[in-house]
This record gives sequence, structure tokens and C-alpha cells, in this order.
Amino acid sequence: PDRKKLHTAPVGQVFRLRPFHVLVATGGGYAGYRKYEDYKLEQLEKRGIEVPVRLASEWEVALYKSVPTRLLSRAWGRLNQVELPTWLRKPVYSLYIWTFGVNMKEAAVEDLHHYRNLSEFFRRKLKPQARPVCGVHSVISPSDGKILNFGQVKNCEVEQVKGVTYSLESFLGPRISTEEMHFSQAPPGNSFQQQLVTKEGNELYHCVIYLAPGDYHCFHSPTDWTVSHRRHFPGSLMSVNPGVARWIKELFCHNERVVLTGDWKHGFFSLTAVGATNVGSIRIYFDQDLHTNSPSYSKGSYNDFSFISNNNKEGIPMRKGEHLGEFNLGSTIVLIFEAPKDFKFNLKAGQKIRFGEALGSL
Repeated sequence: PDRKKLHTAPVGQVFRLRPFHVLVATGGGYAGYRKYEDYKLEQLEKRGIEVPVRLASEWEVALYKSVPTRLLSRAWGRLNQVELPTWLRKPVYSLYIWTFGVNMKEAAVEDLHHYRNLSEFFRRKLKPQARPVCGVHSVISPSDGKILNFGQVKNCEVEQVKGVTYSLESFLGPRISTEEMHFSQAPPGNSFQQQLVTKEGNELYHCVIYLAPGDYHCFHSPTDWTVSHRRHFPGSLMSVNPGVARWIKELFCHNERVVLTGDWKHGFFSLTAVGATNVGSIRIYFDQDLHTNSPSYSKGSYNDFSFISNNNKEGIPMRKGEHLGEFNLGSTIVLIFEAPKDFKFNLKAGQKIRFGEALGSL
């Protein structure tokens, strides 16, 4: 009888833990594939070879969008919440750390056994001094990540990566009434882009930052500004890694995203958190009413919420570097803002950047 007990107990344990084995196998397989794809791109970039743009056809985009990524992302989110047995935490997180190059020395808690589930590990906090905030320049990187593109907005089009654009109006949605903004009525312009620029002599600028799965997943305020409005687009949840961004035009307009708009000392300012596969959860700390990747989803719809009310005429003031929100896993942040013509980005496309480092200067 004793021998039988010794034999059956481990089998029962293995049976109960089968979902974890599936998680490790599928997650590990995907992680390996992504690492290989990213490695190929990095090698081409190091050799100075420009990666050719091959845009997806309409049927390819439709086929990709037919994959139930929203449902899969919700399922992945639930799986991330499952508490891992203590003995399994180190091997699972170590695989992730190795695959995506996570620097655990920066983490506020380095002990892997501390993180009860994958969600807690993804959203790990950093040591207080790990990311000093640049005090000299007015606009800093809101997150860790890779610079996909930056520059002036031209002809109402924004580049998601070099040579692949999307419509500014499709991305931000219809213009918000000026009553919700502090600044004066914009001079009448012919284009959506001109309507966003509120001060004569200013230009509209953009910057796209891709957060890889191994990056720190919180994002912060990129400048001193006031958030007056939130617009939530419950869209698709396609991957936003640089390879897909080169392949699908208007990728960021297809995907679920949260657009925060307001103003800073030079006029219009916006930060958009773009969702992606397995990143259905976008959290804005001061916005308790926001619920992303909910089952009810109407294509092309969006929900508006104003932070300016009778009780709060000023909106939500944010200080440069202040905690703003977080993703689960990794995604993309797009900044679109107004600044004087002499604003200069101190960046190179493809470079790595860390939260707190300067994006540009006046």
C-alpha cells in the first residue's frame, strides 16, 4: 500500500498542474520565436541594411483580425492571475527573464519567489533610483522601450515605423470640443492637424515607443501637463512588435487604445497607450472608470470621458515623471504634441530608451 501511495501522489500532482505545463510550453515556444525574429531584425539593422517594407494586403489584415485575439488576451489575463506553486515560480520566471532579457537587478524585489503569479511579475516595480528623471529637458520618455519613430507630423499622417503611416484623425478620433481644453480656440484651419495646433508658429510632433515584453511595464507622465479628456477605442488586439508594425498599415488605428489629451505650456499634448495581443489590460491610475478589453465590443466605436467637471475645472494635473499607468506584458506609447518650431528630438530610430531620459529639447 505504501508503494502505491508513493506512486500515485506524483501522478495526481502532474495532472493538476497540466495547465501550467501548457502555459510554459506555449509561452516558451512563442517567446523563442519572437526572440529569433527580433534577433534577425537587430542583425540587419546592425549591418546597416534597411528592412524592406512589405505591407499586408486587405485579405491578410482581415484574416489576422479574424483571429480571436481579444478572447485569447482575456484568457491569457486570467491565466496570468493564477497563483503559481512556489517551486514553479523560479523556473517559469527564469525562462521569461532569459528569453526577453529582463534585468532583475533593477527590480524593487529581486526574489522571484515573491511574485505569486505572472501578472505580478509583469507589473514589477523598480528600485527608487533605477530611473533618474531628467530635470533639464521638458519632455522625457514616459517608459522603457525602443524608439520606432519620431519627428514632425506632416500632411495629417504619422509614421508608425519608417515608411508605414497612419491617419492622425483615425488614430485620435474626432476633435474634442475646445470647451474641454484650457487653451484658446485654435485658429480655423483646413486640416485636422492644423486644428490641433493652438499657437501660431508651433508645429505638431510625434514619438512612438515600443515596450517589449521584457521591459518595465509601468508608464509615467512625460512632462508637466494637465489631462482633460480620455477617449477609449475598444479595437482589435493585434501584435504591435516592430515586425508587424512594418507589415500592417494603420496598425495603431486598428488596435484597442486609450487616448489621454490635454495641454502643456506650449499647447496641445496627448499620450496614447496602445493595446496589443495579450495586453488587453491598460490601466490608468487616476481613471477608475476605464475598463479595457471588455467582451462587449463594437467595431469603430469609442467612449469619451471628461476630467473637467463643475467640481474640477482644471482637469488632472500631472508632474513630469509621475506614475500614470501600466500595461500587462508590453505594448506601445504614442506621444503627439504641439511645440515651437525649434523643438529638436535627441533620438535615433531603433534606439533603446529608458523612462526618465530626455526625448527632446527646446
